Amino acid sequence: MEILDLTKHKMEKAVEKLIENLKTIRTGVANASLLEHVHFEYYGSETPINQVASIKVVEGRQLLVKPYDRSALKDIERAIQTSDTGLVPQNDGEVIRLNVPALTEERRKEFSKDADKMGEEAKIAIRNVRREANDSIKKDKELTEDESKKLQDKIQKLTDEFVKKIDKEVSDKDKEIMTI
Repeated sequence: MEILDLTKHKMEKAVEKLIENLKTIRTGVANASLLEHVHFEYYGSETPINQVASIKVVEGRQLLVKPYDRSALKDIERAIQTSDTGLVPQNDGEVIRLNVPALTEERRKEFSKDADKMGEEAKIAIRNVRREANDSIKKDKELTEDESKKLQDKIQKLTDEFVKKIDKEVSDKDKEIMTI
């Protein structure tokens, strides 16, 4: 049974990673998680912006980044400019304002494809976990043929369940992206 628990745990991790990755895809609405993967050099180490600044959503379409240490303001601004977020920082000496522009139809379709691609990668990860589990079941000499078959069926059910979760997450993100 421990192989079932381990398999389920690995599949849950794959879904969690997908959810984290989907958060980085921009929709038409401002969201603090857009800056989650933006790092900059802060006292000699790569630091995520959200650890050295408060990030607030203002009026639904604007992010307000207020560093706890004002000396980091320029470095944060530079990190946002060089990141792949597509946001243009406006520094007023106190805070950085980021206007999140409405997405064009073409851009929405691109982001939707990105979400689909992330979903496919997560499904591949789930299938790899299934294959590993099935391989270890086949190698286990202590299991009878019936026990082995039952375990493989349970793992297939788990796989189907997690693939449905992935499809739902991608579908939800797709709706969010396509909503104007």
